[in-house]
Amino acid sequence: MRFLPLELPGVVLVEPAVFHDPRGLFLETYHQRKYHEGGIRETFVQDNRSQSVRGTLRGLHAQRLHPQGKLVLAVSGEIFDVAVDVRRGSPTFGRWVSAILSGENFRQLYVPPGFVHGFCVLSERAEVEYKVTDFYAPGDEMAVAWDDPEIGVDWPIRDPVVSDKDRAAPRLADILHLLPEYGNG
Repeated sequence: MRFLPLELPGVVLVEPAVFHDPRGLFLETYHQRKYHEGGIRETFVQDNRSQSVRGTLRGLHAQRLHPQGKLVLAVSGEIFDVAVDVRRGSPTFGRWVSAILSGENFRQLYVPPGFVHGFCVLSERAEVEYKVTDFYAPGDEMAVAWDDPEIGVDWPIRDPVVSDKDRAAPRLADILHLLPEYGNG
């Protein structure tokens, strides 16, 4: 199992050990001790699952007062997964990183609190599971426009299928007063 820190501090790409034999394969999708040793020390309190069709773009999402770290896994299909640092005062504020997660490569992306998260589906369908470090709080949701030019995510799809809520999400510059501060928490 490998834990690869990406360009934004706290964002980690996980490459689990996959054991193949004539029956199929086996891997650990989470092992608290190993993940702690790999730098992911948060406690996960809820698991979520979504299914989406090709071209769907979900994001960019976070929670304000109950920030969530997310450990994201594509169980089937393939996604382009994105994390954007939205912590005011952070040296990497507004920067993004991405990773391809798939049911074939078994990779996971850890997105820490203080980041917005989103993904788009590259395969016909994708099933995504993710663990979170705080419970879902419906009134606490925050979204940033997936196509905010100040962030400039280079999404690998054109004309994505986006929810009405995501279509109406504000640009990062319009919600600065709502964003967490770097170094708090």
